[in-house]
Amino acid sequence: MLPRKDRFEIPDGVIYLDGNSLGPLPKGAAVRAGDVVAQEWGNELIRAWNTADWISLPKRVGDRIGRLIGAPEGSIVTGDTLSIKVYQALAAALKMRPERRVVLSDNGNFPTDLYMAQGLMGTIDKGHELRTPAPEAVLDSIGEDVAVVMLTQVDYRSGRMHDIAAITKAAHAAGAVMIWDLAHSAGAVPVDMAASNAEFAVGCTYKYLNGGPGAPAFIYARPDVIENVDPAMAGWMGHEAPFAMELGYRPAMSAERLRVGTPPVVQLSIVDAALDVWDGVDMADLRAASIDLSELFIAEVESRCPQLTLASPRDPQLRGSQVSFAFAHGYAAMQALIDRGVIGDFRAPDIMRFGLAPLYLDRNDVLAAVETIAEVIDNELWADPRYQRMSRVT
Repeated sequence: MLPRKDRFEIPDGVIYLDGNSLGPLPKGAAVRAGDVVAQEWGNELIRAWNTADWISLPKRVGDRIGRLIGAPEGSIVTGDTLSIKVYQALAAALKMRPERRVVLSDNGNFPTDLYMAQGLMGTIDKGHELRTPAPEAVLDSIGEDVAVVMLTQVDYRSGRMHDIAAITKAAHAAGAVMIWDLAHSAGAVPVDMAASNAEFAVGCTYKYLNGGPGAPAFIYARPDVIENVDPAMAGWMGHEAPFAMELGYRPAMSAERLRVGTPPVVQLSIVDAALDVWDGVDMADLRAASIDLSELFIAEVESRCPQLTLASPRDPQLRGSQVSFAFAHGYAAMQALIDRGVIGDFRAPDIMRFGLAPLYLDRNDVLAAVETIAEVIDNELWADPRYQRMSRVT
């Protein structure tokens, strides 16, 4: 069942450990994109909105993602970017708690989530405050003045995981609304949104879901709260009857109200094709394989490369499907690795990140990768001047 290497276009000689940043190309996705462009758009023209059912693509793809994160049918729509979906969820959540003024996140959250919160609070200008305690202090920071708790489940740098059930329960006990960012969770770890009882979740599709660069994001709204969601971006596609062309906004009576503009049909079709790889995959099996690979990786790197310091939680139950090591020359070392076919990535100030995706990696890949890491570190190959020049994307 796992891995499914034959379903991906991975170049010969490459060990790909960066699916936590951008997943590889699934076989069939490029063909699907070509068909959408040449056949559906090329032959059907505007008729394809009906004949190819482009109009319902955001919901259809959302339902397929829902299976992987425990969300009921009709509770997820796709489209726009993750930043937009964060903005939508937070704006809706704040309107649900108009008497409160605190948004609680943590200081390890991905910057764009915090930027969107800052921008939204500045726009509405009602005296809201963004609090960002250390991740381990979040539970103790959820007080009765908190309107919204907004967290990313899996930390993008270290892979440390928040406990969705415990934090959501605490947020609700304090009367707050809960938003989870699943950017590093969807397709990486088992998630059960329905059981969590969280009001909202957002996530992207270009990491572990392998939807391609710029692939659209998704947003989940708990079905029983959707009628209380007042969209800050009241887009045409979120209208109950968009083609009635009414002058006033009347929101759809489902998660469809969280659609904004015209869906990115070509990119969504690629995501749809990429999700075929997940047919028949049990998330519990995937998680077991992920832990097996990450435990092997940590043991081998620590044995072979004591210069590197584990920056991820040692307990596999407390981390996602990535392992991070700190190294003073981390950026240069990563460039040397990439030059030798082992592709991970770097996050400032000194974090070397390695994604362990069991869909296309096995134990032999891990052992071969560590052999190359040891070669680069032991021989100080990172010291080559060409690896010292920092690119715009790290």
